[in-house]
Amino acid sequence: MYNFSLNIPTTIHFGKGMISHLNELKEYGTKVLLVYGGGSIKKNGIYDSAMNILGDAGLEVEELGGVEPNPRIETVRKGVEICKTKNIDMVLAIGGGSTIDCAKVIAAGAKYDKDPWNLVLDSSEIKDALPIFDVLTLAATGTEMDPFAVITDLSKNEKWGTGSPYMVPTMSILDPEYTYSVSKKQTAAGTADMMSHTMENYFSMENADCQKFMAEGLLRTMIKNGPIALNDPTNYDARANLMWAGTHAINGNVGEGCSPSWCVHPMEHELSAFYDITHGEGLAILTPAWMEYILSENTLNYFVDFARNVWGLSGDDEWALAHAGIDALKKFFFETMGLPSNLKEVGITDEKNFEIMAQKACEGSEGSFVPLSKEDIIEIFRMASRD
Repeated sequence: MYNFSLNIPTTIHFGKGMISHLNELKEYGTKVLLVYGGGSIKKNGIYDSAMNILGDAGLEVEELGGVEPNPRIETVRKGVEICKTKNIDMVLAIGGGSTIDCAKVIAAGAKYDKDPWNLVLDSSEIKDALPIFDVLTLAATGTEMDPFAVITDLSKNEKWGTGSPYMVPTMSILDPEYTYSVSKKQTAAGTADMMSHTMENYFSMENADCQKFMAEGLLRTMIKNGPIALNDPTNYDARANLMWAGTHAINGNVGEGCSPSWCVHPMEHELSAFYDITHGEGLAILTPAWMEYILSENTLNYFVDFARNVWGLSGDDEWALAHAGIDALKKFFFETMGLPSNLKEVGITDEKNFEIMAQKACEGSEGSFVPLSKEDIIEIFRMASRD
């Protein structure tokens, strides 16, 4: 285990009715920018609840709706402009990871004099941010308790992650009931996303027993509760366990002290940048292909532990056991959760962009668990394309 510094300053209010804590925003000023997505929060009543609480607290609210599933830099720029012209004091996101990511970069851009895209390309440019608050409505990305955000510029086919301690939310409200209306597709994709976060850390853990055992517990929690939430959307305990597991997957508790750079996420970011696909679906397609590609004498012990400790498999033949663990993940993603099993199923039917995507992904995953060249990543894309 290598040295690390961990600071998680986010206050979490978890459970039913915790949206009442929005009245605490009055301690941070009088003007709020409310950021949300396609309008589902107006249909399910969360918007009205929030507006009533904010109004009773004497807060003035400006709105930015329409945040995209892969949030666009153009939307960030609109939010920054509102913050600057309306003298906004804080940013409140109500939604899933995309909405919160967008709000984070808006909050940082409001304290920045140049184009906020610079903050995406170079996180060292982030020197300050408005206070960030959120009400989570989709368990997936873990952005409610981490410093990261991912923003897309489709005009350049670029999707990049950025991060700064200034972008860690001040307060996050996690009410599992707010995820009841999440579609089966998004429930499955969200489960794949949080599992990917955990596995990006897990397949690098050496002499970090604490983090390793936590990661295995998180994965088992996701594997147990993902199908329950998929088939019984209003099962509170399943939704609660998924929500809390997704938060812990990426808040630093599991990854710090053991995790190098990630590689599956940079590969998927390229798929989303070029084809605007659902992030969790892309991760589900790529992860087993990546596992099969990097399985070797050097990585065998990781996959044996994965098979035994996550999937409960047994056997004396370690190679057979390692392959069985990967097969168990495939079955979970593609059969149990109903996720697409190859790139063709999400509309990527040719290789025309593989080379440029692989080059960018290679640059974005430098220093990963198993180093990958551009040619390696092209082959992983090809493996992920097969029926």
